[in-house]
Amino acid sequence: MTGIEQLPVRDELRGKTPYGAPQLDVPVRLNTNENPYPLPEELVQRIAERVSEAARTLNRYPDRDAVELRSALASYLTRTTGFEVSRDQVWAANGSNEIIQQLLQTFGGPGRTAIGFEPSYSMHGLIARGTGTGWLSGPRRADFTIDTEAAVRAIAQQRPSVVFVCSPNNPTGTAVERETVLALYEAAQAAGPSMVMVDEAYGEFSHRPSLLPLIEGRPNLVVTRTMSKAFGAAGLRLGYLAADPAVVDAVQLVRLPYHLSAVTQATALAALEHTDTLLGYVARLKDERDRLVRELLALGLEVTESDANFVQFGRFDDAHATWQALLEHGVLVRDNGVPGRLRVTAGTPEENDAFLDAVRAVTKETTR
Repeated sequence: MTGIEQLPVRDELRGKTPYGAPQLDVPVRLNTNENPYPLPEELVQRIAERVSEAARTLNRYPDRDAVELRSALASYLTRTTGFEVSRDQVWAANGSNEIIQQLLQTFGGPGRTAIGFEPSYSMHGLIARGTGTGWLSGPRRADFTIDTEAAVRAIAQQRPSVVFVCSPNNPTGTAVERETVLALYEAAQAAGPSMVMVDEAYGEFSHRPSLLPLIEGRPNLVVTRTMSKAFGAAGLRLGYLAADPAVVDAVQLVRLPYHLSAVTQATALAALEHTDTLLGYVARLKDERDRLVRELLALGLEVTESDANFVQFGRFDDAHATWQALLEHGVLVRDNGVPGRLRVTAGTPEENDAFLDAVRAVTKETTR
């Protein structure tokens, strides 16, 4: 059997491991930031109708430009953020990861670099390497917020082609101030000009307004979103961006032909018809997230302020040992490698009760 190390793999990929999280068969799985609520039956029926209609023409290629879907996404953004977005400002792909990949294929690549402020979403760096883009790790403060002055200096010194800002940030849950994004954008234009990508995968869960209005008058600013989290559609794999129409034109230079299947487009359109119901689930999850924060603080743990559907908590002398102990109590959370800390996704009230009971039990065991 040939091992990967014997293949002529690119140097920057050697020694790397694929992105992934354990999918273990345990009673409570709170490790992948999924929405715990199944899609409502009326939406399931509407998806079946939409897909049935699409199936009648599966012998033909889908709408290459996803015009109807992009129009619906633009309407959703306009309605939920109060900022007017047109179809020409929206692009969709197979999950926000493909959006990120297309952006890096377009604006990154060999001889160019991207910077992110870590700990943050690890796929930014992984996709950068996969597209031949150099990766730089920028600074954060001890409370996991971005040190604006230090970040501006890093951009000025390193002159990256792409700047990633994750708000709310994964895995910490921290939101980024509007003024920080503006400062980073100005620094990137002075050093580049460079593209600034604001990743709002968890934007619907935030206490704060979307950063989407910042794209007005800023052609090198992009906001990315996903239907995996707030829409409870992780299995759909639908992500999208909003930006200046020129950005949408540019990413189409690298998109694969007919990249969004007719079935994907039909399913996403059905989901967008039920946004009020789905955002009702988001409101429940925000309440549960805030309850997790209160309960964990009451247990004497450190909790990072969260604007997402998950909570980072600690500190533990051995975070992985605590992760294992929680697993032995039937609860799977995420060990992201942030020293002394773990991350838990907000689940249903019953799942969160089980998690909190497990934390109480593990805390007692370790303090005996």
